[in-house]
Amino acid sequence: MSIFRFPLVVWMGIGILIISLGIRQSFGIFMMPISDTFQTGREFFSLAIAVQNLMFGAFQPFIGMAADRFGAKRIIAMGGVAYALGLYLTSIATSAGMLYVSLGILVGLGLSATSYVIILGAVAKVVPAEHTAKAFGLTTAAGSFGMFAVIPGAQSLLANFDWQTAMQVFAVLCTIMIAFSVFIKTSQGAGMTNPADDSQTLKEALKEAFKHKGYWFIHAGFFVCGFQVMFIATHLPSYIADKGLPGNTAAMALAYVGIFNIFGSYFWGLMGDRFNKRYVMSSLYMMRSVVLALFVTLPLTTETATLFGAAIGFCWLGTVPLTSGLVRQIFGARYMSTLYGLVFFTHQIGSFMGAWVGGRVFDHYGSYEPIWWATVVLALTAAILHLPINDKPIVRVMAQPA
Repeated sequence: MSIFRFPLVVWMGIGILIISLGIRQSFGIFMMPISDTFQTGREFFSLAIAVQNLMFGAFQPFIGMAADRFGAKRIIAMGGVAYALGLYLTSIATSAGMLYVSLGILVGLGLSATSYVIILGAVAKVVPAEHTAKAFGLTTAAGSFGMFAVIPGAQSLLANFDWQTAMQVFAVLCTIMIAFSVFIKTSQGAGMTNPADDSQTLKEALKEAFKHKGYWFIHAGFFVCGFQVMFIATHLPSYIADKGLPGNTAAMALAYVGIFNIFGSYFWGLMGDRFNKRYVMSSLYMMRSVVLALFVTLPLTTETATLFGAAIGFCWLGTVPLTSGLVRQIFGARYMSTLYGLVFFTHQIGSFMGAWVGGRVFDHYGSYEPIWWATVVLALTAAILHLPINDKPIVRVMAQPA
């Protein structure tokens, strides 16, 4: 299937992800100005972002269940409202503690309803199984384009205005997601699902997944992914600034993460359709470990920071089409949003740890070095964990009428 023949829901989902994830990935460059405003250390902002990621994950299974039951359209619209409200309240906050509610809880809720789990769940219901990873890769790449487009814009806003104005501009952008949600329709095509899937209840689907050992290995691998990407997104700008490099170096490095992830996400999704997803996933994590080890070992310059952004960007979110593709491949599309939502919760626990522990370690040791090396070890561990997964689709027997 050509990408140009994908249903409208794919393209509307892409538009939503560009805005939702573009804004989310830009929060790292707000660390220093917000910390200066409230006269706090970096752990404060790190914890606020960590709460956001934890709430993002904690809400996700329930938001996924709601989307499977009521449809993605309503969920995305409500998520856009929560996202916009959280950003606006952040911009007018007068105390640091308010950010835990606005930037943490409300934005976390908004993200859970406007990011990969809901969008990919909708896509899974309208795209044939043999083209799922490719469709997921294309959709995932959209979030990366948002990172490439939004971060330089955020940097420009901070250079010409204050961070409060930048947050209010972001809040206005969220209303576009609400408009796009109107066009999200997920009627399943003929032959897209197995009749046995339709007869399965949510309770049966959860029981089936929890008894599958591979499902827990998928959880473990996605925990590692969450830890790595959120540590980098939150702390890379500060790490680069600590080394005495110009502020636009960090913005450029993160922008390169975004632009190269556009190609990387689609590439890894395409590889997932052509080859065994387990082996492709292991290869991705091995590549991450090498890139991270080289970045910590080599001298940090504007050039190496940019090269790091490009290299880590190529394998940044390639885990998303592969992980979601494995869930879809093993368990089917019927409860995709719910089952992938639970996996994503584990990802967000990793994100919480990556964002918070990074700030905690820096405030204690005055250095990010221990965490950088921890990400290398975690990547190697994740590469090994995916090898024993049994990725064969579960065959269900449809109950026969008496």
